[in-house]
Amino acid sequence: MDSCEEKRAHSRVMSLTPDLIDPDIRKAWGLPLDFYSSPEIFERITAQVLAKTWHVVGDAREVEGAGLVSPVTLLPGSLEEPILVTRDQRGLLHGISNVCTHRGALVCEKAGQMTALRCPYHGRRFGLDGGFLSMPEFGGVEGFPSAADDLARVPLGSWGPFLFASIDPSHSLAELTAEMDARIGFLPLGDARLDPERSRDYLVDANWALYCDNYLEGFHIPFVHQKLAGAIDYGSYRTELLTLSTLQVGHGRDEEDCFDLPPASPDHGTRVAAYYFWLFPATMVNVYPWGISLNVIQPLGPARTRVLFRSYVWNESRLDRGAGSGLDEVEMEDEAVVESVQKGVRSRLARRARYSPERETGVHQFHRLLLRFLTGS
Repeated sequence: MDSCEEKRAHSRVMSLTPDLIDPDIRKAWGLPLDFYSSPEIFERITAQVLAKTWHVVGDAREVEGAGLVSPVTLLPGSLEEPILVTRDQRGLLHGISNVCTHRGALVCEKAGQMTALRCPYHGRRFGLDGGFLSMPEFGGVEGFPSAADDLARVPLGSWGPFLFASIDPSHSLAELTAEMDARIGFLPLGDARLDPERSRDYLVDANWALYCDNYLEGFHIPFVHQKLAGAIDYGSYRTELLTLSTLQVGHGRDEEDCFDLPPASPDHGTRVAAYYFWLFPATMVNVYPWGISLNVIQPLGPARTRVLFRSYVWNESRLDRGAGSGLDEVEMEDEAVVESVQKGVRSRLARRARYSPERETGVHQFHRLLLRFLTGS
């Protein structure tokens, strides 16, 4: 990179200030378009946003039994952090680093049932809680072993059937999910089972934040999703801003495709067909009468994103009806429009955009949260 390009890159990163986006959506201008293509900003997001927030890393049922170990890569393509999810013989769940404290080899690369962990490089052994057990040929080493010889702890937690992990979270998982619990806690979340036939991975040629921008507004529904628009009442579609998340509520046109809401629900007496929760920064929990479709967003680069789409079902009889039907078609429509936007934001003629105060409050909140994390404000 020549000196001029270095200066331009530095300018792009430094332009992300706390006051860049006005808190009053009626006055606000959106993110600079470089945000969606700059490698420097992508690296900064990886360190200051992705490393300090929670991300889904698997299904809690994969480690239900004592002695089970599951190796996972936390956000491949950005964080690339190798971790282990284990359940020890006492039944306690642990998140630990998968990097040996001797020379850095991966301790475990295959899931299975184990009584201890043994690094294949030089034989260092650890308990399933990550604690150091033994090491051959280390007699006479002063101050050994110490706490530094234990595998590093990784913050881990669960919500419903999902396991979440983080490197250095700025907030607890409970803080992230509490408002979601309060709204849909009446549902049989514990009964949800993964449906592999309705689960798949997608690669999107667009920045991960553009994918989130698109998710966070229902503005495009009448224009992009004709089938979905026929299943929900767009006029009553609304967005609620929560602390570290956003809820979009879709009301159905057909009573039988809606939730049976308890009297304590703030939505009791209305025809709610779908709850769309976005958890900052990149998890989408879409809740229908039949179960949950989960979108796990994995940023792979400034203009490349992997979307892990997972369906968890608790009522098969209500599949393929209403707002929760045709989800693969909806996903293809979303990806096409997001990839189109990625091409557009690279244009030399493109400019920062304004927000719709009626339909883009979720996007506005997302952008301000990003700046809050990026600037430490």
